[in-house]
Amino acid sequence: MSVSGGQAVNGRHSSSLEPRDFYQLKQRAAEYYRSNAVPQRMQQVLNTMFYEKPDDMYGHLSVCFAAMSNCCSDPNYTTQDTGNNDNEEKAQSVNIALEWVNEPLNSLLKGLFPANQIHVDKLLSEYFQRKVEEDEEQTKKDNEEEKLTEPESLPPPVSAAFGDKKKKSPKAKKSLVIEKNINPREPPESFFPGSVAIGAVSLAIAKAAARLQNIILYLHIASLNQAEEPRKEMSMPLPLITILECGKSSGGKVHLLKEVIAIPKPGLGYKQSIKMIRDLQQEISKWMFAPKTGPAAISQSGCWMKGYDRIDQPFEMIQEVCTALQLTLGDDVHLMLNCGAHELMDYEKQRYEVITGVLKHPDEMIEFYINLVKQYPSIIGLIDPLRKEDVEQWSKLCSLLSPQCYILADAASRSIDKLLTEGLGAKLYSGLVVKHANQTTISNLIQVAKLMEENECIFISGLTDEETMDDSMADIAVGLGARFIKLGGLCHGERVAKYNRLLAIEEELAQRGTLGKSPEHEFPVIGAEQEDLNPEMILSN
Repeated sequence: MSVSGGQAVNGRHSSSLEPRDFYQLKQRAAEYYRSNAVPQRMQQVLNTMFYEKPDDMYGHLSVCFAAMSNCCSDPNYTTQDTGNNDNEEKAQSVNIALEWVNEPLNSLLKGLFPANQIHVDKLLSEYFQRKVEEDEEQTKKDNEEEKLTEPESLPPPVSAAFGDKKKKSPKAKKSLVIEKNINPREPPESFFPGSVAIGAVSLAIAKAAARLQNIILYLHIASLNQAEEPRKEMSMPLPLITILECGKSSGGKVHLLKEVIAIPKPGLGYKQSIKMIRDLQQEISKWMFAPKTGPAAISQSGCWMKGYDRIDQPFEMIQEVCTALQLTLGDDVHLMLNCGAHELMDYEKQRYEVITGVLKHPDEMIEFYINLVKQYPSIIGLIDPLRKEDVEQWSKLCSLLSPQCYILADAASRSIDKLLTEGLGAKLYSGLVVKHANQTTISNLIQVAKLMEENECIFISGLTDEETMDDSMADIAVGLGARFIKLGGLCHGERVAKYNRLLAIEEELAQRGTLGKSPEHEFPVIGAEQEDLNPEMILSN
């Protein structure tokens, strides 16, 4: 991104600027566009347009830009509100959260001792629950008032052609072939404005308690997590580092691979692991700029995003990159795939669109994944391979693949509130990606970690969509004994800050002599005894 040398800037022609001033101007321009994600968004729009090939190219661009734009202040310019509701809701939620923190929560917690985390979190949760109940009561009252003001509607007329509908038999005959329908989509869990204040204050209390006791945050969280004497050794969570995005938003035909994630070999220190993946990322960069490789961009996840036409292409590229670095794929480094299946379902056709034009029923996805893991044995994990509604298919997939592959739920997982009130339910996955977000308190995270440990469910600490420079997530993951930590790629300051914190924690533990060894990969076998499918039969297809 650069500023052309022949354009006027603030009334001055750029050619009249000194070389140093012009360089600084270009740097500011590049930072301005980069901070607003302009290159990434432009790349996504152009990639998508290339494959869609619309007749009205500029009309297509105008629709895309309108969807990304904010409300324009120019009264002569109007556009439909197509993409800004989420931003407005987030801004409103932040304002409400600030109001809660500045007044009611400040008064509620005044004079309390921060070390009593359980008591403080109980007060925070009770306050939040009261707010939810008040909102529900107000909504109920508003609905009743609307019913009173609405005019009575007449019943719909009885159609005289009711009998004729039965006579329209051509389409009805097709229904004689009974097709297994997919489970309907569950309604999304409601987001309560201001809820972020509860989680943020809970974390602030934990930080304050650690500082008052003059101990490090991860040690404080570990002491809260252990009812008895804290463990003498602490293991570092294995990093799940995203090295490539080639999913639905990449502009390619392949939709399935939302994230391709590298997992360093257990036993490597963080310094070695991150250096190895950084070298891997740099080698991948050479491929991105090679001739005839197509457009690519750095994604919000901090890695390269590139569209592919065939599902084997990214795996072949990673294999060649590992060979160039003298790394053994499947030994020095393994792969995990974030499939993002909930984004791939075509609800009209009741099929997953894994590749453009390639549609598969949830039952067919089982064979698809088994063959994929068989073809690429370096794959040892699948995140969100199915929607959470596909319960039967989750069970079958786990029965067949769990002995050799982690089957993990992120978007397909229940919320932390539901996990605490309803439990883990039927064991349909090896582990869950758990995030500290919204009304989740530190005590909630501790309860969930214990619940998962009791049920032999792998605890994975994950990032929320809203990234910040705060690195407390690293302390939380170590303190709670997470098996993995999922931070995305090695780019962007928000993610790098957390990787740097993990490096510092590992060094501190090593200096104290309390750094535990990371265990080898162990895949919990799920539901094998109740599965009636024969894996050999599927693998032989």
